[in-house]
Amino acid sequence: MSQTLVEKIIAKNLVSGDLQEGGFVKIKIDRLLCHEVTTPPALEMLEKSGITKIFDVNKIVVTPDHFVPAKDEKSAALAKKLDSWVRSAGIKNYYPIGRHGVCHTIFLEQGHIGPGMVAIAGDSHTCTHGVVGAFSFGVGTTDVAAAIATGEVWLEVPRTIRINLVGKLQPGVFAKDAMLEVIRQLGVDGATNRVIEFGGEVIDLLEVEDRVVFSNMAVEVGATCGIIPPDEKTIHYVEERGLKDYEVFKSDDDAKFEKTIEIDVSALEPMVAYPHLPSNSKPISVAKNDKIKIDQAYLGSCTNGRIQDLREAAAVLKNKKIAEGVRMIVVPATTDIWNQAEAEGLFKIFTAAGATVSTPTCGACLGGHMGVLAAGERAIASTNRNFVGRMGSKESEVYLASPRIVATSAVVGIISD
Repeated sequence: MSQTLVEKIIAKNLVSGDLQEGGFVKIKIDRLLCHEVTTPPALEMLEKSGITKIFDVNKIVVTPDHFVPAKDEKSAALAKKLDSWVRSAGIKNYYPIGRHGVCHTIFLEQGHIGPGMVAIAGDSHTCTHGVVGAFSFGVGTTDVAAAIATGEVWLEVPRTIRINLVGKLQPGVFAKDAMLEVIRQLGVDGATNRVIEFGGEVIDLLEVEDRVVFSNMAVEVGATCGIIPPDEKTIHYVEERGLKDYEVFKSDDDAKFEKTIEIDVSALEPMVAYPHLPSNSKPISVAKNDKIKIDQAYLGSCTNGRIQDLREAAAVLKNKKIAEGVRMIVVPATTDIWNQAEAEGLFKIFTAAGATVSTPTCGACLGGHMGVLAAGERAIASTNRNFVGRMGSKESEVYLASPRIVATSAVVGIISD
């Protein structure tokens, strides 16, 4: 019987249940990713039940990333609980402050995830790791607690939507723009409880770190996971990071997809997602005519906080100045990226332009820390969500775009290319 890529991974890790599409199964997980927001409540559940068992200390990856450094007493308590658990339990893969970063970027960067693996976390953007051919998805706190103890998780076998991206991205148009177009066409609920399998010549030509955007933002159309079939670039990427224990799967030629969608990006402009949905995207030509004044430009997050994103922004900002009345915040996604950007002289470019550089954190993206918006303020951001109140006040507005558009808008003072 023919199977999709994800169905093959589920079958490999099956413990019990009905493998048919829509059936419920229990599967083994290969990795559990933990951060300071959702893991401490899961630990409290286990403590109340008297459960101290940990399924495998070598398969858990931990980093504080949402409120780093701690912004108040409550966030400090969460970080302390996470740190105490890691040290008492003997968790091997721990990235504390000073070696920390956005959890999804750390997970890929440090070689913890690869083709054919199953990974979960108490975080909706866990779908990010599908970029290397893994079945990776977000779960609730109860599932995190159960997984810590058992190394297993229940789920419904998802249907798969295949999206083929064809044509050629024009100069100045990036993976972020193509994904915003995908979200515009599908809508924020267009793939709810589905897996999106991305393919086509556009995906083939992109490097793995550029492809990340597609997997990362798959949840913005409701998808459980955005997966990309592994190729030679994938294998090189994971092996360069020291990963050897993986298994490559691909969908059968006659695999049953719920539907197949082809999107030609040849004529695509840079895109801007207007408030208050990632699907509310418009071409930059429209945005320029709307003359949208901004108060903040934010570069970072698990979507666009990697080194090439910082390089794109620095190329725009070199020998220029941030517009008066605009603040620009640059947040490298991990400590390693921070160090690399500093070594390449990117920070000098950012600060000379009038931007500020932060330690790695998810804080501003979710309106929690180091970049929160006040009522009436407007930001353009390289992040993945622009819901009402996403980056602070419910009376603020967030526009989503590529790093290049974020940097250019910071210089011009209005959203521009």
